[in-house]
Amino acid sequence: MSAAYATFGLAPAMRAGGVLADGAYQVHRDFVDFIVDGRPLLFRLSDLDAVSPLAADVPPAIFTAQVRALLLEAEAPLPGGRYVVYGCPECADLACGAVTTVIERDGDDYVWRDFAWQTEERVDLELNGYHGIGPFRFRGEEYRAALRSLLDDAEPAARRRVLLIGARVALLAKLAAALRTIGIGADIAHDADHVPPEELRAYGAVAFGRAVGPEQRAAVRAAFERAGVEVAYVDGLAPIVPLLVAQIEHALDRSPAERRRLTRLVAADGEAGVEVTSPCRVVLTAYRLDRLYRTHARELFDGVLEPGRHRIPLDAKAVKGEAFVVARTAGSVLVEAMAR
Repeated sequence: MSAAYATFGLAPAMRAGGVLADGAYQVHRDFVDFIVDGRPLLFRLSDLDAVSPLAADVPPAIFTAQVRALLLEAEAPLPGGRYVVYGCPECADLACGAVTTVIERDGDDYVWRDFAWQTEERVDLELNGYHGIGPFRFRGEEYRAALRSLLDDAEPAARRRVLLIGARVALLAKLAAALRTIGIGADIAHDADHVPPEELRAYGAVAFGRAVGPEQRAAVRAAFERAGVEVAYVDGLAPIVPLLVAQIEHALDRSPAERRRLTRLVAADGEAGVEVTSPCRVVLTAYRLDRLYRTHARELFDGVLEPGRHRIPLDAKAVKGEAFVVARTAGSVLVEAMAR
């Protein structure tokens, strides 16, 4: 079988959860993505909102079974030797659609070919095949080493738990509820002074409310440093739950910066500057507080952007006063305060 060799690797990735402008929720998923020739395979599939079967929140036995299947140590789950490489991030049901491929051995090499979009047991390659993708030939030693490292990895699963520290208990309770709804654990505390180190190690981020002073922040940081735990710190921009959720989502993103689709957001002079690394759908949402501290949310842009930098005009009424812009793709979120 003829196919040029491609490199194979793995990297942490994220399907960004969030509280959307219309009040709907989107579930957060951490997963391991396939890196082919140094680029996430998912990015080759246009603007697909999907996760690989190597997700952090599946039971260990199922995760191990998925890895062994990709190593061809188990039978293919679909006819024709086809394996799911990306599925629905909400339910993983084939009926929602999945990207599948034939995985087979050729000597010591592994070959991925005949990529397709599949919604039932059988697939029509002429109608639903990804004709411009693959086949990929991977050297057996590199391929096996990457996947088996997942079985040998003693590191804990992605830390999807956040410690919330602030003065407004009602707001923190709403924020914690929103985070739990999208699959992120959240706890509320005044400080971290008496929290055992093993509990601190469960957190991936700490979010501070605007009323938390420098001394209290320093004490929390010191507690995590004593426990030998590195976490992301989030300074809450405003008491707006969807905005704070977006900030926390960004802080929890473990994917390498150079392998993200959304890499830049600037909000100033009535426009947003956005940079993306591959074609993808970008949604811009503005949040603002009026003089009575009421929250207003408005979606300003929803469209597919080509790789590069883009300048998107913003509605002046939507970003007047104390305003913030959230840029969202399926895999990442950026937040910026509107420069005054």
